[in-house]
Parts: sequence; C-alpha cells; structure tokens
Amino acid sequence: MFIAMNRFRIAPGFEEGFENVWRTRDSHLESVPGFSSFRLLKGPSSDEHTLYASHTIWESRAAFEAWTESDAFRKAHAQASAPKGTYLGHPELETFESVVE
Repeated sequence: MFIAMNRFRIAPGFEEGFENVWRTRDSHLESVPGFSSFRLLKGPSSDEHTLYASHTIWESRAAFEAWTESDAFRKAHAQASAPKGTYLGHPELETFESVVE
C-alpha cells in the first residue's frame, strides 16, 4: 500500500470555497488502475490558516506515479481552482509506503 497526501494551508474565510472545489470536481480517480480511495481531511484552524490534507491510497508507488503521468491526472488538475487568496503557499506532498499491515 502507498499513501500520497497533499497538505494545504487555507486562508481564514476561504474554507467553504476550498471544500466546494473538492466536492464538485471530477477527480477521474475511479478509472485509474491501482487507485483504492480518496479523502479530503480538515485539520486544526488558527488565526493564520486552516489545515487540510488530500489523502489517496494506492496499491503501490508505481500506480501513483503512473497516475501523475496520465490523462486522468491532467483532466483532474485542469478544472476550475479556488478563488485567488485561498492558498497560503504551495501544497506540501507527503508520501508513505506501508511497512506493516
């Protein structure tokens, strides 16, 4: 199993719009070989930002990497984005490989 997470710092007041982008987008993940599941997670909030993480589970690192080079990836990332000012910096990608199951 392989997990890919992107952490997002979202400006206060932009949370609803950010969540709506994720609710309404077509991720194209269901058709991708090796994809298992997706979640958008909401973390703690402060005066500076609200933390979110997109969390995908894959059969393997190779399946994830193949997705990043696929038409499905390009289609998913070509859709409308959140309003200007939503993101406080670039997403931070974190990846994990299963060592004990």
